[in-house]
Amino acid sequence: MVLLHKAGDIIPEIIKPLVEHRTGKEIEICPPATCPACQSLVVRFAGEVAYRCENINCPARLKESLIFFASRDAMDIDGMGPAVIDQLVERGLVNKLDDIYSLTEEQLASLERMGAKSAANLITAIENSKSRPLHRLVTALGIRFIGGKSARILSEHIGSIDGFFKVTADELMGIPEIGPRMAESLVAFFAESRNMDTIQRLKQAGVNSIAEVRGPQNGRLSGKTFVLTGTLPELSRDQASEMIIAQGGRVSSSVSKKTDYVVAGAEPGSKYDKAIQLGIALLDQDGLLELLEG
Repeated sequence: MVLLHKAGDIIPEIIKPLVEHRTGKEIEICPPATCPACQSLVVRFAGEVAYRCENINCPARLKESLIFFASRDAMDIDGMGPAVIDQLVERGLVNKLDDIYSLTEEQLASLERMGAKSAANLITAIENSKSRPLHRLVTALGIRFIGGKSARILSEHIGSIDGFFKVTADELMGIPEIGPRMAESLVAFFAESRNMDTIQRLKQAGVNSIAEVRGPQNGRLSGKTFVLTGTLPELSRDQASEMIIAQGGRVSSSVSKKTDYVVAGAEPGSKYDKAIQLGIALLDQDGLLELLEG
């Protein structure tokens, strides 16, 4: 029995245990050392309460892992949405993340609301996903605290997916914009043997595991720094970033006097305000595409 209150009138917070109510029959609750669903080691990050399973193929988290893996800003597998993934897992066609690269048209065509043409299109989308840049794969793995931007920075510095298994926390924190929480999370993820097995199978399936080459030094946007803010009508931030980098430009997360352009979509926020304050050129999606096309 404990005494608690609403911290900030919202969040329940334990103030203290009520020791006087104990009878001596209480049983201490020990957090599990391994995941009850897959027996992988569990980890607890500094400053957090939760214990987490780091196995990306854990049955308790497989569907969500697959949905995120196939999402637009990750491996971008068009046609592999939640409804399809539910059926694939429930029918036992996909038991691990990498199983999607072993699917056949016949298997997909047998799913509800999935005809022969849709199955063929999905197989094509799965095949196309193998050539995504390394940072997309790192993003798709769903590593805690690692989003698209940090995945790109890490991929450029480390160079290959195999390099992630060798890098130390100290080395990671020497990379610009990578902090202690990110480093701790990365090391924990790549220390899990089941994740290593999954990544090796992804490589064997033909998924790209080498970092992309930086954009050309003489590209249309060479030497120019861009900041993206808000939601563009047809491009995700990752897609826009890739297009800028392919033409030699640089994408930054913050607006400064060194910023050449701020690309602003819907609900741009404080970066837009700072760009106006500093007199930095503003672009919408059409303006960016016009600049890219020269």
